[in-house]
Amino acid sequence: MKRVFCIGNGESRQSLDLIQLRPHGIIYGCNALYRDFTPDVLTAVDMGISHEIYHSGYAYNNQCYFRNWSKVPAELYDNMVKAGASDDDYELAKQEDVFLTNEKTPETSQFVMHGSTVSGAVTILKRDKSKQRKHIQQKAIKISWIKDNDKSNCINDILHETKDHGWACGPTSAYIACTREEPEEVYMIGHDLNSQTNLVNNMYKGTPHYVTDKSLPTPSVNWVVQWKQVFWDYNGKNKNHRVKFIKVNPDLRNTDPVNAPPLEWDGTVTNLEYMNMKDFRKKFNIK
Repeated sequence: MKRVFCIGNGESRQSLDLIQLRPHGIIYGCNALYRDFTPDVLTAVDMGISHEIYHSGYAYNNQCYFRNWSKVPAELYDNMVKAGASDDDYELAKQEDVFLTNEKTPETSQFVMHGSTVSGAVTILKRDKSKQRKHIQQKAIKISWIKDNDKSNCINDILHETKDHGWACGPTSAYIACTREEPEEVYMIGHDLNSQTNLVNNMYKGTPHYVTDKSLPTPSVNWVVQWKQVFWDYNGKNKNHRVKFIKVNPDLRNTDPVNAPPLEWDGTVTNLEYMNMKDFRKKFNIK
């Protein structure tokens, strides 16, 4: 049986040793998971974490899918980044640490850019004479110089029929996994839709490119809708194969925000089941 484990960064997976999943299926992960573990495929949809991943060197040797990851010939750098800005403005942008970039080597032939142009960034800098909001302007232009034969891909490279839906990272990673692998089963682990507390539920809260650990929980309404679309599209009607999704929860008592099934899925999703973490560990002999 072809099986995929889709790993989210909700805190319900905190004690799970992901290495023990390797013999049992293909592992897909999201965003900052790469800091602690190397999945078979990593997905990121926000430009900040995408460039962080690339600058770390991770994507040189590990399969990644990023949103709007368009590789551009290096000779277009001045036209795209400077975009008519003066040399003085360009120097000011460098001095004010506007650029977040990795090293460009003589062999580099492509780059990916997100964010503002030099002119746009400098306009904001000049307007903000007090510098009280400087942290907002810093790193406004994100650039990754691409290593030849790397393993970074644009999400649209794999979703060439449906295109990128613009979804959050979890549902996007599952859609890529189902399209790329054509599995029979997909286990959703750490995809906590809500929080047990009045604070955000995420393994990487308080770290770069994530909200602070004092932030309120992220509303789940979009995740619920997007996951439902994934289920529907892979129920055997709209696609050539049917996928069974198994959402792994801490327990199945359904009495708290993390374990309770969304009402929007009730009675409308026929290819989704639930499993508690204890049974999941037993099934795959995970200690």
